[in-house]
Amino acid sequence: MNEWANVALADIADIRFSNVDKKDIHGEVPVRLCNYMDVYGNDFITANLQFMEASASHAEIECFKVEYGDVIITKDSETPDDIGIPAVVVDEIANLVCGYHLALIKPHREKIDSIYLAKQLSSKPIAARFAQLANGSTRYGLSSSAIASTSVPLAPLAQQRRIAEILSTLDEAIAQTEALIAKHQQIKAGLMHDLFTRGVTPDSHLRPIREQAPDLYKESPLGWIPKEWEVERLGDILQRCGGYLQTGPFGSQLHAHEYQTDGVPVVMPQDINDGLVGTEQIARIHEGRAEELSRHRMRLGDIVIARRGDLSRAAAISEAEQGWVCGTGCFLLRLGQSALRPDYAAYVYRQDFLQRQIAATAVGTTMPSLNNSVMEALLFPFCGEDEQLRIVERLKGAEQEIQALTEGLFANHQLKHGLMHDLLTGHVRVKV
Repeated sequence: MNEWANVALADIADIRFSNVDKKDIHGEVPVRLCNYMDVYGNDFITANLQFMEASASHAEIECFKVEYGDVIITKDSETPDDIGIPAVVVDEIANLVCGYHLALIKPHREKIDSIYLAKQLSSKPIAARFAQLANGSTRYGLSSSAIASTSVPLAPLAQQRRIAEILSTLDEAIAQTEALIAKHQQIKAGLMHDLFTRGVTPDSHLRPIREQAPDLYKESPLGWIPKEWEVERLGDILQRCGGYLQTGPFGSQLHAHEYQTDGVPVVMPQDINDGLVGTEQIARIHEGRAEELSRHRMRLGDIVIARRGDLSRAAAISEAEQGWVCGTGCFLLRLGQSALRPDYAAYVYRQDFLQRQIAATAVGTTMPSLNNSVMEALLFPFCGEDEQLRIVERLKGAEQEIQALTEGLFANHQLKHGLMHDLLTGHVRVKV
C-alpha cells in the first residue's frame, strides 16, 4: 500500500451536525429539506428525489446548505449496527438544506474524491467502528468526535477517482437491474389480474375484455368471469373430490427444542415466500420424529398455506419438498381428485380477490389467523385443466424472467462486496 495513508476524517473534510427540523416557521426562508430517509434509502442524492418543504434561518442555510460533492451520513439509529449510512450528492440541487439526525460532510476536494469517501464510509471496517462507538439505549447516536476521528484509508487522488468510477459503474448496473425487476413485477401483477379475469384461450391469447365481447362472460359471486368458468366453495370442492384441509402439528405435538440443523425440513409460515418454500432458515427434525408425524408429511401436489401472520403465503409442493413436514402455523391442503391443479390453486390463493375474502373473515386482531371454517368458505374460480395449465405457464414465464434478473442482481452485489474490499483497502491496485 505504498502511497496510501490512514487519515482522520476531520483532516480531509468539514463535518457539520445539522439541527434543522421539519417545521415550517413563519419568518424563516422556505427551503427543501434533505431528510433522514433521503440519505438512508439512496446511495446518491440527485435532483430527481422528492424533498419535503420546510423553512430555515439564514444562518442555518449558510451552514447546512447541500452542495454538489457533499457526503451526508445518518448519525442516529434505532440499532448500533445500522448507523453512519452515507449518500453522496451528485447533482447541483438548488435551495436544499441538510436536515436533523444527519451529519453533513464537505470533503476537501484537493485531498479526497466525494464518491470514494462515501464508499469508504460504507465499508465494513468503518461501519463496524461506527457500530462500536454508537451511544444510547433505545436510540443510538454518533458523537461529532467519533465521526471526526474516524480513520479513512487514503489513496492518491487519481486512484481514488478510478476506484470511484469502477464502483459507481457497478452501482449504476445494480440500480438498472433493480428498476427492471420492479418493472417486471408490475407487468406480472397486471398479467395476473388479466389471467384470472379473462383467462387464456386455446391459442394462448387472453380473451377480449368484457366491454368488447360481453357474450364471452357471465356474472359470478366474484364478479364477471369467462362463461366457461365456475366458482365454488373450497369446502365443497374438497368434499366432492376426496380432498382435505388440516393444520400442522400443535405445540404439544412438536416442541421447539426438537428442531435441529439437519434432518427433515419443517415448513413454517416464514419459509413461504412468493409461492416458493425457502430453506435459508428452515427448521429440521430427525427422520424418526418425522415418521411419527406422518400425517403431516407433504406430498407432490399438496399446497402449504400460512394460517397466521401474512395470510397470502401459499406454495404448491414440488418433488423437491416431498416428505417435508407441514409445520405449526400452516395448513396442509390436499386437493384429492379435484380438477384444480395445485400450482393454479396456489396462484389463485395469492390473488387480491381471494385475499379480500380472507381479510373480511380472518380471526384475531393483533395477529390475523385462519381456521378451517374460514378456509372452507373461500370461493375459488376455476376453469378447465388445459386452461389452468396455460395460465400457470404464462405466470411461470414471467417469474422466470424476474428470477433471472434477481440472480444477476445478487451476482452484482457479490461482485461489489468483493471489489469494495479489494479496492478500498489497496489490496488490488487500479490502473489510472
